[in-house]
Amino acid sequence: MRNATRYSCLASLLLALSITGCSTLEYYIQAVAGHLDIISHRKPIAMLIEQPETPKNLKQKLSRVLQIRKFATQELGLPDNGSYTGYTDVDRPYVVWNVVATPELSMIPKTWCFPIAGCVSYRGYFSHEKAKLFAHTLRQRGYDVAITGVRAYSTLGWFKDPILNTVIHYSDPELASLIFHELSHQMIYISDDSIFNESFATVVEQEGTRRWLENTGHPDAIIPYQTKKRRQQTFISLIMNYRDLLSEIFGANQPDDWKRAQKQILFGHFKKEYKKLKHQWNGDSTYDAWMSRNLNNAHFASTGTYYHYVPVFQTLLADHQ
Repeated sequence: MRNATRYSCLASLLLALSITGCSTLEYYIQAVAGHLDIISHRKPIAMLIEQPETPKNLKQKLSRVLQIRKFATQELGLPDNGSYTGYTDVDRPYVVWNVVATPELSMIPKTWCFPIAGCVSYRGYFSHEKAKLFAHTLRQRGYDVAITGVRAYSTLGWFKDPILNTVIHYSDPELASLIFHELSHQMIYISDDSIFNESFATVVEQEGTRRWLENTGHPDAIIPYQTKKRRQQTFISLIMNYRDLLSEIFGANQPDDWKRAQKQILFGHFKKEYKKLKHQWNGDSTYDAWMSRNLNNAHFASTGTYYHYVPVFQTLLADHQ
C-alpha cells in the first residue's frame, strides 16, 4: 500500500511537470521509468539465498550484504528499513550515468533542481545513449562535460533500494563502504547541497568500514583497505589541488586565450604528477582509467563534490569519537 501511494505521487508529479516543457517532462519520465524498472525486478535476498538455483557465489555475496546491513543499523545507527534487503539484476555494468558540466573557464558546476532531491550538480540518466545525447547538447553550448557511470544510488529512503548486480562483485570492504555511504544519504540529506551530502556520506563510509572490519575479525583486510583509502585520498588531494589552481587561473585578470593556454599547461603538469604517484605506488593502475580520459573542468569539479568537506567531518568525528 505504501509503494502504491508513492507510485501515485510519482504519477501526479509527472502531470504537474508537464507544464514545464517537453524536455523536462522527458527527463523525469526516463528517471521514474528507470527506477520503477529496478524495483519491479527486485527479489528478496532471503528468498534468493534459499532457492537452489541461485549460484553459490551469489548466495555468499548476498549473505554478506545482509550481515553488513545488520551492522549498519545496530552498530552505526544507520536507517533500519527495507533498503538493501533485495537484489536486482539490471543487466548492464552501470545503473545510471551522471552528466556533469562546467563553463569552459570556470570550476563552478552547472546545477539542476528537482522536486525531491533539490538542486544538484549533475543530471542522471538510466540510458548511456541518452546521457551522451544530453552531454552533446551541453558541449554545443560551450560547456566542459563529463559522463560518469554510477554503479549504485539512493532514493533517500523513498523506496526500498535493492543491491544491484553492478556492485555485487565488489570485495567485502567495498560492499560495506557502498551500503554505509548510500544509507548515510537516507539519514541526512540537505537539499541543494551536493558537496555537504557527499562529503558526509564519504566519511561515514570510511569510518563505518574500518569499524566493520575490526568487528568482523578481518585484521588482514584492514591494512589493504587503509592503504587503498590513503592512495585514494592522495589522488583526490592532487585533483583538488589542481582544481584550486585552475580556479586561480580562471579568476585572473587575463584574456581568455591566456586562460585556455594555462589550463592545458596545468593538465599536462597534473598528468606528470600522477605518473610520479603511480611509481611510488609500485605501478598501482587503479586510476589509469580516470586519467585516460580527455580531461576537462567537469572531471575536477565532480570529484570535489564528494570530498570537499571530508577533512572537516573527520575532525568532528575525532572530536566526538
